[in-house]
Amino acid sequence: MAFTDEEVAYLRSQPLARLATADPGGQPDVAPVGFEFDGTHFYVGGMDPVRTRKFRNIAAGNNQVALVIDDLASVDPWTPRFLRIYGTAELIERAGRFGPAPYMRITPTISWSWNLDGRPFGTGAGDEFGPRRTVHQPQP
Repeated sequence: MAFTDEEVAYLRSQPLARLATADPGGQPDVAPVGFEFDGTHFYVGGMDPVRTRKFRNIAAGNNQVALVIDDLASVDPWTPRFLRIYGTAELIERAGRFGPAPYMRITPTISWSWNLDGRPFGTGAGDEFGPRRTVHQPQP
């Protein structure tokens, strides 16, 4: 399955995510990142990205990642929303937001989205719904 139109619109509206990787000893690391989304893959780059812990973790062979894109549609009433992605990452060269450079390409395996339409939490209006879970199939 692929991302819904609502999920794609949300992803394209958000400039920042949080990326979790793990080092060779299993120590998790999470970092805020800018990202690009092409409809299938997520791309994470940066200024001299090969020197970052996240890139070193992937280069060391720990290619399992988690990416969270979230925000607050409102703080009054409290209205959180998010999209969480589990996937596999690989290091590639491409021309993207940071120009021609190394990037991490993330292929989603499972994703969860919640409250992307921005219903208030705790008022009864948004408490009755759970996250939408999607298993993403590998692209041929």
